[in-house]
This record gives sequence, structure tokens and C-alpha cells, in this order.
Amino acid sequence: MLCARRLGSLAAGLAALRPGRAARGSLGAGIQARRVSTSWSPVGAAFNVKPQGRRLDLFGERRGLFGVPELNAPEGFYIAQEEALRKTELLVERACSTPPGPQTVLIFDELSDALCRVADLADFVKIAHPEPAFREAAEETCRSIGTMVEKLNTNVELYQSLQKLLSDKKLMDSLDVETRRVAELFMFDFEISGIHLDEEKRKRAVDLNVKILDLSSKFLMGTNFPNKIEKHLLPDHIRHNFVRDGDHVVVDGLHAEAPNDLVREAAYRIFLHPNASQLKYLEELLSNRDLLAKLVGYSTFSHRALQGTIAQKPETVMQFLEKLSDKLCERTIKDFEMMRQMKMKLNPQNSELMPWDPPYYSGVIRAERYNIEPSLYCPFFSLGACMEGLNILFNKLLGISLYAEQPAKGEVWCEDVRKLAVVHESEGLLGYIYCDFFQRADKPYQDCHFTIRGGRLKEDGDYQLPVVVLMLNLPHSSRNSPTLLTPGMMENLFHEMGHAMHSMLGRTRYQHVTGTRCPTDFAEVPSILMEYFSNDYRVVNQFARHYQTGQPLPKNMVSRLCESKKVCAAADMQLQVFYATLDQIYHGEHPLRKPTTDILKETQEKFYGLPYVPNTAWQLRFSHLVGYGAKYYSYLMSRAVASMVWKECFLQDPFNRAAGERYRREMLAHGGGKEPMLMVQGPDLLSATFIFSNHTDKITKPFKSHHVL
Repeated sequence: MLCARRLGSLAAGLAALRPGRAARGSLGAGIQARRVSTSWSPVGAAFNVKPQGRRLDLFGERRGLFGVPELNAPEGFYIAQEEALRKTELLVERACSTPPGPQTVLIFDELSDALCRVADLADFVKIAHPEPAFREAAEETCRSIGTMVEKLNTNVELYQSLQKLLSDKKLMDSLDVETRRVAELFMFDFEISGIHLDEEKRKRAVDLNVKILDLSSKFLMGTNFPNKIEKHLLPDHIRHNFVRDGDHVVVDGLHAEAPNDLVREAAYRIFLHPNASQLKYLEELLSNRDLLAKLVGYSTFSHRALQGTIAQKPETVMQFLEKLSDKLCERTIKDFEMMRQMKMKLNPQNSELMPWDPPYYSGVIRAERYNIEPSLYCPFFSLGACMEGLNILFNKLLGISLYAEQPAKGEVWCEDVRKLAVVHESEGLLGYIYCDFFQRADKPYQDCHFTIRGGRLKEDGDYQLPVVVLMLNLPHSSRNSPTLLTPGMMENLFHEMGHAMHSMLGRTRYQHVTGTRCPTDFAEVPSILMEYFSNDYRVVNQFARHYQTGQPLPKNMVSRLCESKKVCAAADMQLQVFYATLDQIYHGEHPLRKPTTDILKETQEKFYGLPYVPNTAWQLRFSHLVGYGAKYYSYLMSRAVASMVWKECFLQDPFNRAAGERYRREMLAHGGGKEPMLMVQGPDLLSATFIFSNHTDKITKPFKSHHVL
């Protein structure tokens, strides 16, 4: 999952749940290769040993988070925020006084960068830092920067400085394609923010946007809060499966893989029990999004959100989802019947298939048919081996190597965070990836990618290197073994690294369209493509070695694993169709015709097939409604595109350097600077409608659910 949220026209990359695009290869020629650091070490070894901690240094300078000097204490966020706002005022004055031309776009992009460099970082820290003081300071900074962004989006004088450029045809024709597109994107963001409205309505639009940001933050936090229940209400024999807190037990998830049916049922009913405050946040969030959309001229929030995407409009999305659901229907029914039979075999007293059953029973069926017990695979997938596998793949495909680098004191928020330098064989240092891979208390249980700083070509000719964070939830190493990954964890690692490499290789001139800042239904393509590599024996054979014996993973084990993914794949994908449809309905016509829970019940029974469980409200845990509002279908769409890229470029040879360079040049290297349709067009791929109508077969293949609820 990609974390990057758009805060209006000037903050195209705030960390929340979005993907992006890459940059022009031609820029590389003007960027000096950076020297190789002697402090770098091999990536595989760095991840298979415990961090030794920092050497005792009583007098060394504490650099601050991500090397930002101000952020050596929570108060530093206020300093960074005020400096960004001060710089913003100067750049606004400069933009409004500069004659229209290419310089106008550069100033707008510098303005975007000044705000994003603080907001992106704060957006990550507010959810991931272990210290409450840092999280609270970052939250306040997000609110302040977000408010400024929305004010700028409705600043008439600033808008007019850009409008002068866009209305001058001769000037626009003289601009290169990327500069012209970035100018149009800035204008587009003004328009969807209500710049055309009168002053009173513009102020109303700002207020709504700020309120939506606040509600989004509150709702997102609530999606992860555990629920408590008095322990005497649970049967004695299952209490030990949950954390105890005095006279209560704490349920912090669905326990979807628990072999005991009663444990899964209890977790489902308790964790998804409705919370009045969370329901209020969701209802207000949906209502305010609809009010904003209508205020700025759209019939629904979905119509507004889908502007600029491949789909373009919600009608196309619903056509796509309904057609996909029809294609899946028969196979889904067969999958559910298989699961029912397995449940009857293991639990004859209660064989009705319920929503808490599919993850467990589909896993049992896979294991029984193909002998793919995760414990058989884990010894071959040490974290270090998997990282070395990624290193080998990137080196062969793209001439890129990953090196571990020791962070400075205060640079990382937890001692087990690793820092990677991404280095090209001829272009030098491309950027940095901070790997926050391990479980810890209060860390969100989500695998995702955060943009911390976007890349851009600076006025002095240097390139501002991108910085990202990958956040996973892997187990720590033990005294006797390194961190060992299940096949699913390994695939997730490859998926998230696809986002990271997109950020590294999206070397656009403008920060506004760098790396993973692109239409959402194109954003997951690079990450899903990496899943194909993770399931190809030719790739896996390069790195999967038993951590004790060095024995390679037998080919038949990889074959069994790949075959097993076809089991119950239709039901897995049908679940995604249900989520995407629910998202569209919630962001469609308002007022909603029914309460959100009634809509959930109705949609679940129509698009999934398993019964709704009374007194549950799964939608209150649907965190993607924040970052992927009206765009959850994007996972399914991106899978279709990734399938085409794999078949055309890498199916014959996953290490083909020419194909890798073509993939970088034609897809990764354009960032948001090129229309997605222009990057994926081929003789059989002519329009968005054609893709959505005729390529559902490309995604009715084994699909890995990234959202486990």
C-alpha cells in the first residue's frame, strides 16, 4: 500500500495512501554522479544481524529526524513549520510579481516543495513515532500546513498569476511537455478547490477542506483502536488468545488465522462492534466531502475524486466492478462451497460459512492440497536473504544496488530502523529508503510506503534526492535465528519495495509530479508488478537459501506455492470488489439513502455473498476510505496494467536488462509528468473505457488481498 495523500494543489505528496510516477531519463545527463560512500555495507548482512545500537557518544551532535536539525526534539516541528510558512509568503509574492513563463511553474513547484517537505515528514511521524510528544507535534504541524495549503488553493491573485500563463497560447506552446502538464495540474487543483467561486464560497471551501482533514485524521486513528470487553463474557478456554487488561481482555485485530472458530468469531464480533464516535466521524467525513464536491461544481465526491484518473468517472468504475463481479460469480460460489466442506470436516457442529472463516479455511485448503505450511518456507526466507534478492533483481534489471548506511544519532525514530542508499552504477546516489520493518507497541499494523521528500531538479543544477520510508510489521529476530518471513511477508516486502523504487527512479524536474505522485489507479502498478517477480522461481532461486544449511529452496516448493495461490482466489478478489463498490456508494449520491451500516449489509450480501453479522460495523475499520476515498478500485485496475507489463516485458526473462531499462524509461521515469494512458497504451489498449470493459480477464487471476479485513 502506498502512503501519500494530496492536500490540494500544492501538497501533491503528503504521506497517506497513494502511488506515483517517475521522471524523465534525460534529466540524468545533467545530474552529476555522486561519489560512493565508504560507510556503505552489503544489504543482506545488515538485515540479518541485530542493530548494535549507537556507540556511546556524549559529545556528538544529535542531527534530528531524517537529518533535519530542527527535529531533534518535538518543538522542532514548530520551527520547521514556521520556516516553511515564512518561505511560502515570499514565494507567493514572487509568483504574483513574476511575468508569465517557465519561471512561473518553477516558483509554484518550489512553493509546493517548501510545504511538502514539512507536511510529508510530519504526516509520517504523527502515526509512526513511538513518542507521544513527537506524534502530537507532528499532528499540529499537519493541521497548520494543511490549512495554509487550502488557503493557497483559493488565493485569487496566485491563481491569476498561473492563469496568465495558461491563457497565453504562444507561451504554452513554447513550454516542454512536462512543464506544460505540471502547469495544468496546478490549475486543475485550483479548480477543484473552488477558485471560480465568490469570496464567501471560497472561504467555505477552505473551511470544509480543513474540517475534512481533521475528520480524516480522527477517523484514521480510530480504525486501529482496540476494543475491550469484560473477560467474564468470554469462555474461559479462549481468553488466553487475547491480551488481558485487569478485568478486561483487549481485542486489537480479527485474529483471522486463529485455528479455533470461536476465537475468530469472538475477535470479529468484538473488534468490529460499532463505536458511536467513530461512526460520527465517518458520517461527517462523507457528508463534508459531498458538500465540498457540490460547492465546487461536482454532483458527487466520486466525480470530483476521479478527475484526472484513468477511469475519469464513477460510472466507468461501477461498470468495471459489476462486470468483474459477474465474471467472478461462479468461481466465488465454488470457492465458498470448498470452504464450507472444509469447515464441516473440521467442525461438523457448526458448518455455516461466516465472514470470519475465509482467511483461515482457504489457508487450510491450500496447505492440505499443496503442503505449503509456512513453517516449511520461512527458513528459506530470512529477511537478509530477501533483501539480497531485491538487490540482485534491481542490479540485473536496472543497474541499481542497495547499500546499508549507518544513520546519525537522532536520525531515526527507533534503533531497529535501517537506512538504505540506492545507488546506480553510472548515475550514482539516487536517494534513501528508511526501512521501519519491525513490530513495536502502538505501531500501526499496516504495510505501506511514505514519501518524506520528493525529488526535483534545483535551480543550481543539483538534484534534490528523494527520501522515503517503508513500514512493515515483521517479527524480530530471535537468539537462534534471524527474522524469518512467510511467503506472504516476502511478497509484501517486494510489493512495498516496488513503491520505493518508483520514488527513487521517478526523477522528474518538478517535485509536484515526482516518483509516486500520480493518478491512484495507476499508482499500484509498480508494486503489483513486483509481486510477479516474487512469485517467479527464476527470481526466488537467486536468493532463497536455508538460513542454517545454505540449501536453496527446491523448485517444486515454489511451484506448489504458486499453484496454491489459485485456490480460493476468486473469493479473495470478490472481497476486493465488495470493498471497492462500498467505497463508490459511500462517495456517490448524498444524502445516503440508508445508514452506512445498512448500506454495508446490503452491499456485502450482493457483492460478496456471505451474511452480514448483526451489531458489527466493518466500515469503521476501513482505513482506506481516507487515502483512497472513491478510489479503492485502483488496486484491481492496477493489477490489470501490471499483468500486461509483466507479459510484455518480463515473462520470458525476468532479468532482461533491456526490458528493465525500457520499463524505467517508458513508465517509471515520468512521474506525474505524463498521462498514465500514454504510458500503458498499446494496440489493444485504446481508452479507459476499453480497459475497464474488456480487461477484467487480466485480473481474474490469483489476487493477493492487501487489506485483510
